Amino acid sequence: MDILMTNVGYEFILRWIHFLSGITWIGILYYFNFVQTPFMAEADGSAKSEVTTKLLPRALWWFRWGAMVTVIAGWLIYINKYSDGFLSTTGGMYITIGGILGTIMWFNVWFIIWPNQKVIIAENLKAKESGGTPNVGKRPRMAALASRTNTLLSIPMLFFMAASSHLPG
Repeated sequence: MDILMTNVGYEFILRWIHFLSGITWIGILYYFNFVQTPFMAEADGSAKSEVTTKLLPRALWWFRWGAMVTVIAGWLIYINKYSDGFLSTTGGMYITIGGILGTIMWFNVWFIIWPNQKVIIAENLKAKESGGTPNVGKRPRMAALASRTNTLLSIPMLFFMAASSHLPG
């Protein structure tokens, strides 16, 4: 138990938080892009409305907070490693690249995807109540492009995160 009170224990706990929240974030990202988006292209209006007003808000909550916790834990690990001189190594370079990609992805979640999805959800709720059509404009396209960008960025991001401790340096 004493090890948990050391720098090694602190980093171990942060790594588990980073790992679990990252699985949540990237798992939901892949769900959105590989499962929900194709389903929505085939679904009828009532199914789309149900997904958008009931499922999407829940999934987006876990998605954005998974991103937030992943990035905070990742940056805390990064700061901890920097104080140990790790970042001047090849592994440190890999982590830096992966961290930059992850931070870009986090930015997309919080400042492009989520703001657009909030409007999409609100407009669908309003349309559901009034019996009208949601007025979402280009918001679905903007959110989709940011989400697809994140899906593409996740591949090199995950590579560089794994490379930091598994490739020779």
